[in-house]
Amino acid sequence: MLQTASVQEGKPDIAASIAASMRKMGVVGLPRNYELFYEVMTGSNRELCDEFATLGARPAQAALDAVSQKYFAQSSRHAIVENAQEQITVRAEEILALLGRERNSLEKFELILGQTSGGLDSRQTLSRDLLQRVIGIMATATQTTLDQSRQISKAMAEKSDELEKVKSKLEQYKKLADTDPLTRIWNRRAFDRKLAEIFSDERSVMFHSLVLADIDGFKAFNDRYGHPVGDRILQMVAQIIQAKSGSNGFCARTGGEEFAIVFDGLSEDVTFNTADAVRTAIAEAEFVIGPSSNNFGPISISMGMCMASDAADGDDLYAKADRALYASKVGGRDRLTRFSKISQGKLTKNWLLYRGE
Repeated sequence: MLQTASVQEGKPDIAASIAASMRKMGVVGLPRNYELFYEVMTGSNRELCDEFATLGARPAQAALDAVSQKYFAQSSRHAIVENAQEQITVRAEEILALLGRERNSLEKFELILGQTSGGLDSRQTLSRDLLQRVIGIMATATQTTLDQSRQISKAMAEKSDELEKVKSKLEQYKKLADTDPLTRIWNRRAFDRKLAEIFSDERSVMFHSLVLADIDGFKAFNDRYGHPVGDRILQMVAQIIQAKSGSNGFCARTGGEEFAIVFDGLSEDVTFNTADAVRTAIAEAEFVIGPSSNNFGPISISMGMCMASDAADGDDLYAKADRALYASKVGGRDRLTRFSKISQGKLTKNWLLYRGE
């Protein structure tokens, strides 16, 4: 059975782990299978992990597809994307054909003009009948060309509109694939890509920071109140994080009760103040759920932050922000710690202190 702990504890090569697990279980390397294994191994959906475990050591493809369709709104997006790409190709070919017709029409018109002009020798004496015939030919050719151009322009506009609609739908599906189905903020896949983008350009490193957040005592909360209430708490916490992070914050759910915020364009002090405002808002919020209006608060989160300029790459940035998060946990929870402020060498990681709380 898949092991989610190694992924959650920061081992970087998740792609290799997924590939190895799929080979071990005899699963075909299809994109939709990789997507399912990714979600299971990152542990972002507890119910999905539990149901996946019931499939056994050698799951059938039909069983894997059934689980994907149940838990992922984007489970069939591979077919949707392929269909959208095909439509884009067709529309593009139609537009190219229309442009070809327009060029042919203009070339014919130019040919008529050239032939007519060549036939009018200024040294000739032109009769009225000949002039009228020339004028008639020119008028007809011009009107025909204008009519064809109008028709082609109209058809191109319609095809372009269709193309934009298809592209818009495709973008919606792509966004859906990067959205956490429970909280409706970015998911781990989108976060991993965002983290890699920070270090793809040396200039962007100076203007980014990472904040990791973990709901305090959430396992005990789930055990006491049940997963439906726990899921609602996750949704409400995500809404607060999204609202309070502002336009400079990229907010994602990276695990069960774990969240991440990538800030862009903020100094270390401003990042700290913004993230701490998120923490304070959650601590002060009322988590009223259900028709009985029970308040399940107070809820608190612990946070750790690190500036991208203090890290060598995305994995290092994540590890250092996680180290700062750990300092917040062992320091009493419901607090935010900067990596730049913690005393190095005094924090021997013990994951059981907060990963299994």
